[in-house]
Amino acid sequence: MAKKKRQRISYVLPLASRPGGHRLGVNGLSIDHDRNILYTGGRDGVICAWDLNHDALPDDQEAGLPRKRTTHSFRREVQAHTHWVNDLVLVKNNLALVSGSSDCSVKLWRPHSDTPSAYSIGSHNDYVKCLSSPGPTEDWIASGGLDHRICLWDLAGKGQKLEINVTKDANVVKGSIYALRAKRNVIASGGPESVVRLWDVNSGKGITKLVGHTDNIRDILMSDDGDAVLTASSDQTIKVWSITAGRCMHTLTMHNDSVWCMYSEDPSLSMFYSGDKSGLVAKTDTRHADDIDDGVSVAICQEHDGISRLAVVGDSVWTATSSSSVNRWQDVDTELPIETPPPSPRHERAASAMSRSILEGPDEPTTNGDHDEPKTNGETTTKIAHNAILKLTNTAIHPGKKSFRQVNISSSNLRKASEAIVDPDLVFTVPIRGHPEETIEGQNGLVKHVMLNDKKRVLTLDTAGEIVLWDLLKCIPIQSFGRRHLDEVVPDVDTKESVANWCTVDTKTGKLAVMLEEIYCFDAEVYADETEFAGKIDFREDQRINLGKWVLRNLFTTLLDEEIRRDEDFRKSIRKPTGLNRPNAPKGLTLPSSTPTSAMSTPGDLTTPKASAGLAAPKTPGMNIGLATPLPQPKVATTHLGDPLPPTAEEDPDSDKAGSRSSHQSSRSSDYFSQDQPQAPPLADESQGKPDIPSTPGGTVQSPLPQSPTDEKKKKGGLFGKSFNMKMSFPNKLARTSTEVSKGPTEEKKVESSESEDKSDKSSEKDETQTARVIEDNFGGVVQRIRYAYEDHLAAEATADQPIPIGITPSLPVETPILKPPPHTLILIQQDDPDFGGLSDLYRGEISTLGNPKETDILEKVAPAWLGDLLLRNEIPPKDTNKVSFVLTPHPDSQLASIASADGNARLNANRMLRSKKILSYVSERIEAPLDTENPRPGDELRPEEYMDLICREEVVPPNMTLATLRVHMWRTGGDVVLHYKENGKKEIKRAHPIDVMGKGEGTGEMVKSATEKENQVPTGPTTNGTASNTTQAKQPTADPSAHPNVAAFMAAAGMR
Repeated sequence: MAKKKRQRISYVLPLASRPGGHRLGVNGLSIDHDRNILYTGGRDGVICAWDLNHDALPDDQEAGLPRKRTTHSFRREVQAHTHWVNDLVLVKNNLALVSGSSDCSVKLWRPHSDTPSAYSIGSHNDYVKCLSSPGPTEDWIASGGLDHRICLWDLAGKGQKLEINVTKDANVVKGSIYALRAKRNVIASGGPESVVRLWDVNSGKGITKLVGHTDNIRDILMSDDGDAVLTASSDQTIKVWSITAGRCMHTLTMHNDSVWCMYSEDPSLSMFYSGDKSGLVAKTDTRHADDIDDGVSVAICQEHDGISRLAVVGDSVWTATSSSSVNRWQDVDTELPIETPPPSPRHERAASAMSRSILEGPDEPTTNGDHDEPKTNGETTTKIAHNAILKLTNTAIHPGKKSFRQVNISSSNLRKASEAIVDPDLVFTVPIRGHPEETIEGQNGLVKHVMLNDKKRVLTLDTAGEIVLWDLLKCIPIQSFGRRHLDEVVPDVDTKESVANWCTVDTKTGKLAVMLEEIYCFDAEVYADETEFAGKIDFREDQRINLGKWVLRNLFTTLLDEEIRRDEDFRKSIRKPTGLNRPNAPKGLTLPSSTPTSAMSTPGDLTTPKASAGLAAPKTPGMNIGLATPLPQPKVATTHLGDPLPPTAEEDPDSDKAGSRSSHQSSRSSDYFSQDQPQAPPLADESQGKPDIPSTPGGTVQSPLPQSPTDEKKKKGGLFGKSFNMKMSFPNKLARTSTEVSKGPTEEKKVESSESEDKSDKSSEKDETQTARVIEDNFGGVVQRIRYAYEDHLAAEATADQPIPIGITPSLPVETPILKPPPHTLILIQQDDPDFGGLSDLYRGEISTLGNPKETDILEKVAPAWLGDLLLRNEIPPKDTNKVSFVLTPHPDSQLASIASADGNARLNANRMLRSKKILSYVSERIEAPLDTENPRPGDELRPEEYMDLICREEVVPPNMTLATLRVHMWRTGGDVVLHYKENGKKEIKRAHPIDVMGKGEGTGEMVKSATEKENQVPTGPTTNGTASNTTQAKQPTADPSAHPNVAAFMAAAGMR
């Protein structure tokens, strides 16, 4: 069985931007000479198209006007990739553009069509570093990557035509491809192996290899006839190879740093441009040279960063670097005469300034030095400055003075000052162009980020040095701190808390991208009273909100609205006609609505609720908190005593299956921590305190019957089958649903009776129906299951005449408060494909368009099923609860009693999100006498956290601090956390009677029990303070109902009657 491919959902926070311009460095340049269009590919994954107007420059100059500084205009752009664009190549007579990226994909974009996005034509298992096309009319393109493969892709989208595995075919270790060039039926490749290999396109076999470089090969050029090859390497050389001779003909050494790129339009490669790591751009011309040493190499310009790509159009040279801007430099005519080197450095400086001013045009200032050039008819002869000349080879002589021997030494930054030292006169090499003629300005992009402890905010640093604080939930910037050091700002805004990781964040494309995966995106929760909301919401006390669920629910609001509309239309379409033929018979009966009318639903026919099946938000604050180690569902009816308030999701694991319940539902007895107590026998009169059946959907009663569809599945075998559950029990882990509608007793009995009568008659028919149904494992599959349930409802005789129950039950605003993320927030759905080598994009769109019918159809096919369960059924994947173990004892300075068991064990564990004030409430119940309501004492109105302190490492723990935060920021070490409690003098604590202490505290020092032991536990009645405790069900007869419940529990534990 094939391994299921993981899917993840990402959203990209929008930045303030203007049309056009990259946010990070530019790696790709390509020019359409026929239409004067420049294409740029950036590290932000964006491809931009720019209209050029270079033809206006010569006319302006001839008219004597100042040179036009801006010749470009933005045309269009596309977010083609989710990682760096590493190369661009024009194909199909310049009508299409192919890009290779670090997201492992090769994509094709048609910039002249109405296609809004690029589509994939191939992929690698690692970064795609280079591309090459054999010609403008060919139907294939070659790509090379760090996966040691050279692949030929069909431009019509038919897939891979040929694959060359360099590691296997050539038996090399360093087989990554950094340079690639295709001509006719030959492909030349190079990489860190330092060897140029030639491959046959038809067979994929190696032809020959060219050995000579000593470092990584970064770029390759091939002549039109396929015989001459130029290779640029990180060993600071450019080599000229002859394929016919099979050897290196010349080694060019004009660069003194790694040569990264080359560009040439000369069929024989006699003239080419080259750029190196230091930012130097050189133009080399050997067209009129009898020997390579007689050629000319001129330093055109110097960039601040390394040259990643070069492109030449007309008399302009475009350079791309790690900067987000692209510069245009005026070209140099290498056929001009070269200035003779002056006899001294003083004359050299004067002559160089004069020659450079002549070359740069009439608008540049002219400086006349002491060393004047000869004049003809009153005009100065235009020459190339001698200190801009680079030596082609180690044996070459300066073209301006053949008898002058020199050693050229360049450095890494020539823009600010001349930096190449020449012996013996110590003359610096100065590029001819000191400043670019034009710049396509980029924008600021994010380059660094820090996730804060609350896991809701992120600090970012952009290319301009500005620090900005972002809200990951609202998808907006919160505050700007200007240009400061990132490490200085973090302590000012960070908080002292510990929240589980629920997302990953990166800024690799210059924007803040947040990625969510099923395995961890629902792990983090925050308390509602510590979160800011736009409106007023009535939350339960200590209610927590799941961050991943909260964000996804608001990102896909428009999609959910469209699905609700479709669900209503579908239910209307499948309703059966009445079939009445009597004249003047009514067409239908007006029946009372089975669901209450609320703000989320409309009167009349059943409509899909916008929240959660018409449930109202619980408004009574609850103090209960569930077991740290969940207990299974009760198997017998229990009494309705004590506090009826519902626990939160972690406090009661079953509340995950019924997150929004009626405030008058029956409450199970629960405790704060895992315990091992003997169970008290059930009370004799079970009619006392019997809970009422809830009148609203979602209300639950404790009965022998299953309380929810999830529990029904458990009894039938559950997720792992019936035989598996007979051997091992996984209580409270198979449903992290937030909303489940329980059946009423009458309906349950009717269904059970119907099933028993018709089981034998309909079993074969049901099997055939289930076999015929194929449910896809995607978002649409969740919709299918809901619709199949509608059809089964109508097909069943017992329910055919009843209204169709609503299948879509989204979360309530009290669970996922309303957020309004910006409409331009980008949504990505990606799939981790092992064959692809990484993440492949399945969907890309803005949240404002998700609700369009066309987009909804696409999302139903590509979105994961767990997203459908969350949005449509308010269910999240099951997962174990993370707990923290701790030891709880009285402080040495305290006179309070111990809560330890009879053997002195005071070790407990609880949910990592449990607040410290709940621990004090737990202590208060076990050591303090019950409140006397008839004779109240001073301080009875105080809460336990107000008259007791929890101590960790001799520091008072704040009441709202969670166990997770306490462990990270106060305990700060491994092992069990050691906590002490003591009184603070604000109230006189009256000790409980010893028999009450035994009844409350027996077995509190339990270690983690096995699943088999926990399976035999059921919760019973609450303790005196209204907070639930746990006992273990025993077979002894029921204790005297008039006796104190704690005494009865103690007697049951001791085996007494």
